[in-house]
Amino acid sequence: MYTGLRKPFSNCSTSVLKGVLRRYCSTSLCETENVVYPPILDLSRESRVRRKEEEWYSKIRKLESVEEKLFGINMPHYYGWKSLCLEERKIVNRSLDHAQYITRTHLVNDGKLPLVYDAISSTEQMDTLIQTVKPHIENVITFEYCSRLREEKLAGKLEEEKEMIIQNEITSALVYQINRIILATLALCTPHLLEAEIDFEPRIEAFWFIGGVDRTTMSRRSRENISSDKEYTNEPINMPVQYVGSPILQLRHLIPLREIVSIVESTNPDLTVPKFKYDPRVLGYRLAHKHATCIPGFWPGDPAEFGLLSYHNTSKIFFKPLDLGNNAITVQAILASYSWLLSQACYQGFSVGTDITYPLVSQTVLTNGQMWSFCVYQLNTILLHTDNADENPKRNMCWITEPLKLFDTIENGQIHGFNEDVLRKLITFYINTPAERANINMKPYLGETVKYIADIEDPERRTWLETRFKHIMSNRPRHFQQPEVHHWQKIYMIDNKTRPMDKRRDPWQFGFRASKRRMDDHLPIYVPRCLRENPKKRKVGRWAKTYYPDA
Repeated sequence: MYTGLRKPFSNCSTSVLKGVLRRYCSTSLCETENVVYPPILDLSRESRVRRKEEEWYSKIRKLESVEEKLFGINMPHYYGWKSLCLEERKIVNRSLDHAQYITRTHLVNDGKLPLVYDAISSTEQMDTLIQTVKPHIENVITFEYCSRLREEKLAGKLEEEKEMIIQNEITSALVYQINRIILATLALCTPHLLEAEIDFEPRIEAFWFIGGVDRTTMSRRSRENISSDKEYTNEPINMPVQYVGSPILQLRHLIPLREIVSIVESTNPDLTVPKFKYDPRVLGYRLAHKHATCIPGFWPGDPAEFGLLSYHNTSKIFFKPLDLGNNAITVQAILASYSWLLSQACYQGFSVGTDITYPLVSQTVLTNGQMWSFCVYQLNTILLHTDNADENPKRNMCWITEPLKLFDTIENGQIHGFNEDVLRKLITFYINTPAERANINMKPYLGETVKYIADIEDPERRTWLETRFKHIMSNRPRHFQQPEVHHWQKIYMIDNKTRPMDKRRDPWQFGFRASKRRMDDHLPIYVPRCLRENPKKRKVGRWAKTYYPDA
């Protein structure tokens, strides 16, 4: 602060300045007894990458509303994350270990539901309900399989498609009718069903990161050519995963279901999870650029935000080759249950960098009309990125039964071999009553006053965020497609450099990298001068305001 005195007061004695500096230095030395020094940071590449990731996760954690958190996950990539695309009912061979690994799921292999389901209702009450429901369900089955006409939906279809269309139509219609009959019968004795919301063919989407995935051969070779990356050639990566599905029907409630086991029990090392670190494309999956979307079948702000029960169609699976077997149903149950619960957790304020503080439970029914499987899934953790894929002590748990036949055959309008055990398990799912979580903050990472975009007071910011959020969640491609390097350019201009005289026209030739473009890397909307607040000033208010979240 005193170095500047030398110029205006060049003739001043330097002893005066030394005395002033000495006095202030002695004062500062007395005040350093309780000083707190900044931490010494590890400057290795791995530590720097981890700190950068944690900084991004903390930014998302600090955002107040649910929509802004989901918006923040999409901020790093303008064209979306290059994600592993998982679709319901598109199951590949030998993918059970992969499904368990990317969801960190322990599969209970006893083929039974949890023991707590045996004590939900007494035997006498269950027998009474079964005898009340059974004749109505038999009539529905007979009508859907024998009497209902569907010729108008088969017009113009190929022969191999007709069987699949009929099977899907029968399955959906049967589920709708069975759900209607059971709700009408149980509503009086189970009041929570009167408060349940029903969604028909809802949109279920979930996004997460899975760590520990091996690099591809092409990725390893590209890093070998860079001297600074040779040491990290075989370093595993975080792979984004995007699931898209649509159940036949789902029920939601204001309160979540009771937990099956405590989170402490989920840390038991005996609960094994198979490892599958290979690139999922070896199984037949594909990668594509997708925006990160988490949608549990409804938009944020709906009061009934916890799942009770969902029905999923397995008709296509039974038309697959026999080597899929029951593993395909298990894979579908694991992916559908985990994705539904993960999207519900995101609506509670949890995200890819913030683990859930309480477990969530779902009940899943998988059927093709005749074969029925019942699954109970408990979500204990959603931290699967980086080292959490292997070192996270918590595991998610899945209980699933073997496929059971609801009936054997239908001859002359009569059902033979009706299985009441299927009805018993199905009614038990409906009777299972949700319970409030005592002394637990259900939304610990959301703002106190602003939990959703609708709570924002500024109308301009609220409208802007709502419009952009719905556009991202629609997952439509950009108006201009992502610039790419063609194969002939890769061969002749990058690898071999045999065309030095070609004029540079493509964005990559000027150093543009589409994968590094952020969501806010674009010109804002131009505001005509007549619509500006002060039209007389040419550059003031020239561009419309943007309200991107800080992530």
